[in-house]
Amino acid sequence: MKSYRSALRLAASVLAGVSVFALAPAAGAATTAQAATTPGATTPGGPGSVPVPQRSVLQQGLDALTDRAGATGAIAEVRDHGRAVWRGTSGVASLSTRQPAPVNGEFRAGSITKIFVATVVLQLVAEHRLGLDDPIERHLPGLVPNGDAITVRQVMNHTAGLFDFLEDPRFAYESDDALRRLLAVDRWKTLAPRDLIAVGVSHEPYFAPGGGWHYSNTDYLVLGELVRQVTGNDWRTEVDHRVLQPLGLRHTFLPGTSTTVPGPHSHGYLPLPDGPADITELNPSMGGAAGELISTTDDLARFDAALLGGRLLPPAQLAEMTTTVAADEQPPTRYGLGLMQLRLSCGEVWGHPGGIYGYVTYLFGDRSGTRQIAISANPYDPQKGAELTPTVIDLIDRTFCGPKPTS
Repeated sequence: MKSYRSALRLAASVLAGVSVFALAPAAGAATTAQAATTPGATTPGGPGSVPVPQRSVLQQGLDALTDRAGATGAIAEVRDHGRAVWRGTSGVASLSTRQPAPVNGEFRAGSITKIFVATVVLQLVAEHRLGLDDPIERHLPGLVPNGDAITVRQVMNHTAGLFDFLEDPRFAYESDDALRRLLAVDRWKTLAPRDLIAVGVSHEPYFAPGGGWHYSNTDYLVLGELVRQVTGNDWRTEVDHRVLQPLGLRHTFLPGTSTTVPGPHSHGYLPLPDGPADITELNPSMGGAAGELISTTDDLARFDAALLGGRLLPPAQLAEMTTTVAADEQPPTRYGLGLMQLRLSCGEVWGHPGGIYGYVTYLFGDRSGTRQIAISANPYDPQKGAELTPTVIDLIDRTFCGPKPTS
């Protein structure tokens, strides 16, 4: 029963994009926001400088997700120098049909939404329509307490101290009754971003602005409102106009309140005492600008390449995006402006993990925009859930650093 409850906490923690590398960061657990920052520079011999591993090596790493880590299905793509060099699939799309997981399938990408929103905010900064050190109060008066002391930068890199609304007890689904309520009622609800922000700010902040680091989905709902205020358009419209259309990301969607995954896809499940419960269909408005994106591995890898390759942001704004503060020690990560830095055995890669019920996604690329990996998995087995993060990191490390020699 303990492992079953742990699985429910895992599912709750990744809903709408709580970092699956930082499932429950404690307030002030990381070093303060005044910690030394690191620019996103590339170093010779770093990630992606080795040849792309053989397909069998990458497939072995993907298969570990459905074996050692207990996912029902997993798909991945590696791109190198602008072309897909490997696409893999493991496990099944559906526990009932047992059809293979579709390698080109669409999936809920959770917090990877944050990179898209941050890109739009930084484009607006480049257009001199707002500043990173502007107080939130200037653009969104009265939205958050102490808004005159919280800057746009602090909201983007999670140093604002705003309480994560998903940590409110009403979003905890740990008991059998709560899970039944989620499946029968709550997953269909439409939740407005300002109402969710109000839930977050009804709690005391984790710390004073700039006084620590704590991952908070509330931050990115605020940024969604900021985009609306500055442009006069919904944040989805701006992401579509500024990112999706220019890059031709035809299989990436911002569903709003639509409950379906539109194309071929693997199903997501929750482990219940009487068997798996399909939670593929849900209203992602709880995620909103923090985690509602639907995409494919190919679209995400191409987006990461374009972003880090300098096609979406001027050099000054990309440098700001890749200037980081300390986040979590295990695995070693730092956080920029909507972009996470993950340290591998041979250096750093840049991207973000994401999660929502039934789905976890990982998108990382080298700083030059040369090589990328995108992974989507459907975690399920509560006995193996602890293996998910190390198994994914092993696959990412193989992709950029090469396979480790066997002893």
